[in-house]
Amino acid sequence: MAQTANPKIKRALVSVSDKDGIVDFCSSLSDDFGIEIISTGGTLKTLLDAGINAIDISKYTGFPEMMDGRVKTLHPKVHGGILARRDIDQQVMLENEIKAIDLVIVNLYPFIETIAKENTTLETAIENIDIGGPSMVRSAAKNNLYVGVVVEPNDYEKILQEIKANDGSLTLDTRRNLAAKAFSHTANYDSAISDYLNRKQIKKPEYLFGRYQLKQELRYGENPHQTAAFYFNTSQSEGNNVSSAEQIQGKELSYNNIADTDAAYECVKVFSEPACVIVKHANPCGVALGSNIKEAYEKAFASDETSAFGGIIAFNRSLDQSTTDKIIENQFVEVIIAPGVDLQARKILSKKENVRLLDTKELGEPAKEPKILSVNGGLLIQDNDLAVITSKDLEVVSERKPSKDEINNCLFAWKVCKFVKSNAIVYTKDNQTIGIGAGQMSRIDSAQIAASKAEERGFKTQGCSMASDAFFPFRDGIDAAAKIGITSVIQPGGSMRDQEVIDAANEAGMAMLFTRVRHFRH
Repeated sequence: MAQTANPKIKRALVSVSDKDGIVDFCSSLSDDFGIEIISTGGTLKTLLDAGINAIDISKYTGFPEMMDGRVKTLHPKVHGGILARRDIDQQVMLENEIKAIDLVIVNLYPFIETIAKENTTLETAIENIDIGGPSMVRSAAKNNLYVGVVVEPNDYEKILQEIKANDGSLTLDTRRNLAAKAFSHTANYDSAISDYLNRKQIKKPEYLFGRYQLKQELRYGENPHQTAAFYFNTSQSEGNNVSSAEQIQGKELSYNNIADTDAAYECVKVFSEPACVIVKHANPCGVALGSNIKEAYEKAFASDETSAFGGIIAFNRSLDQSTTDKIIENQFVEVIIAPGVDLQARKILSKKENVRLLDTKELGEPAKEPKILSVNGGLLIQDNDLAVITSKDLEVVSERKPSKDEINNCLFAWKVCKFVKSNAIVYTKDNQTIGIGAGQMSRIDSAQIAASKAEERGFKTQGCSMASDAFFPFRDGIDAAAKIGITSVIQPGGSMRDQEVIDAANEAGMAMLFTRVRHFRH
């Protein structure tokens, strides 16, 4: 049975490129806790010069450092001491004179700092690729049941405090947290090397961030002068998305195709009823529910026939013959994605060789993994917007209470609104979008665009519902909606002028619902 107690630290191996704080740290390990210290190269010299009693790695292994330091820690006494399972490997350790190493303090050759310097040669970069360091870090992190691993100088003080508080040991929780940090450290290091070498070869790296694998190099990015590539997440346990979909036919997917298809498919997933979402330039232009997907498609297409031209169509049910016939009759389409495609639908679409047809086999759940956005010099990472609002969550703030139909239409509009670029306004009726205003600098502009879209298509806006992704800062949006006959509004609330906005709704006889949840989408 594996040992679970916190083993007392008797021996530490220290080999660091960043020597900030290492003297004080090792001095405390040695003097305050009686921990034996083994060290290498420049780290050993730094410790000895500071009067710290450290053992040369060569004396410990009985094997000299060689090849200008390329080989010094790749030895069974080092890795055996780190990787040994204290409860079952004692005999092997005894027979081979291997001593347990309980704490590994290692940070790696400064590869990233080296390649950041001007005029760094490939040869210099190669010499700054650490081999022994990552090996020791990974060994210690793997064996975190017994061994602690420290890769960040900022952790030294916390480690000393915990060793003192735990009678010379680290808790299992701490060792596991340190192990996770250690694997992130080596993953980032390897990614930097991979990226550098691929850039030297002027090619797309096979992997990004250790878990994204190259699926295909794209013809170009958003525009023909931009290069692009498509990667998929190899660590994702669930598929059912644009990255894992099977492309049954059609031209190679473009950068814009993939982005728009993702937006369409993630939107259609939020509906339990048969649904269709048509996306153009990352925004839904038509969304509808129906008794079947053909009816849902017909309503979604009717929402904005002009914008649907050349769009992306997503379904949450298997694509059938009658729906496919209607699509071909109605419009030019770039991509169709669905959780299943029947044989007759495939046969019909095979005559349209350029139409890209994607089958995800199963619908799956809305994406749960964090969203990543690149900015110059960094990344923005956030949780996916998975907030779900039901009728039980709604707060009626108007004098007039909404009808059941108004509540249902407001909730439908709210689901669509989450996938529309901010500022977002969505007009709906009978589970169909009739006007969408997206991506404007002011909310009133979005409301006016949504109204003009409805008017263009000949929809009657009297009795429609309106959703806003964020609160109304002024009453002008409500006044504009009242003029075209909107009778119910769903919005987050939370403005300093909420009462002014509510008063506007009351004057117009509108029902207003607050969700207390915002759905900005940039």
